[in-house]
Amino acid sequence: MLTIDLRGKRALVAGVADDAGFGFAIAKALAEAGASVCIGTWPPALGIFQTMIERGKLDRSLALADGSKLSFERIYPLDADYDVASDVPAEVQSNKRYRDQGDVSIQGLADRLAADFGRPCLDIVVHSLANAPEVKNPLLDTSRRGYLAAVGTSAYSFTSMLTRLGPVARQGGTFLALSYLAAERVIPGYGGGMSSAKAALESDMRTLSFEAGRKWGLRVNAISAGPMPSRAANAIGGIAQMIEYCRNASPLREAISAAEVANVAAFLSSPLASGITGTTLYVDKGYHAMGISGI
Repeated sequence: MLTIDLRGKRALVAGVADDAGFGFAIAKALAEAGASVCIGTWPPALGIFQTMIERGKLDRSLALADGSKLSFERIYPLDADYDVASDVPAEVQSNKRYRDQGDVSIQGLADRLAADFGRPCLDIVVHSLANAPEVKNPLLDTSRRGYLAAVGTSAYSFTSMLTRLGPVARQGGTFLALSYLAAERVIPGYGGGMSSAKAALESDMRTLSFEAGRKWGLRVNAISAGPMPSRAANAIGGIAQMIEYCRNASPLREAISAAEVANVAAFLSSPLASGITGTTLYVDKGYHAMGISGI
């Protein structure tokens, strides 16, 4: 019997701050398959997230199939807007949510991992990071600053993570990004440069699969997931209508679940997917294949 076996593997899931998004579901699926899991959390959300775990408010979400509870090996502060510590502005460094966290940059994360576990220490890296300060704005009304911020946080951060975490990853490891159909189709309301950021993310993923494959023997892929009411999606607005539209238009007339996306992430992270790299895999009930809405 074929099984997804990640025992002895260490994963890092960047972009987990609650139990409602794809990142948390992927972390849980990787743990179910036997991996030890570290996460990277945005510093302003870190304290609340840790408090919820400590007070047992997430116990139900953390429950694993065997009756045990998911325990994160490490929870690291991570602000993917910054590649190295010197990039962090003084006013951010002095902010009460940052000042006691040390180096919250991507390089800081790589250094912490190496200090905690040695080199190499990672087998799986999941990029579940996206942000656009003007996401509610149509592209025509998006400022240059807002557009570049969306691309920097949501796309370039994946390149930066490969650059800095590639050297601490084991050969045969895998890097995975989460994308969305707006990378290639028009999704009204998904603004502020986010559609451009997802397109850049998928294009970069293909190039990085070549470069990181040749340099470190790593696989690099993306999952294009259907809409789900995560905290980030709810911030955009209209997510309930989008989910219902996709449900009615898709070959499989049902909404996706976070667990379905997480299971595919676990597969892509496993030796069963050793021949897959440079690929965007759709997990959207087939919605991406439709030319017009379902009849």
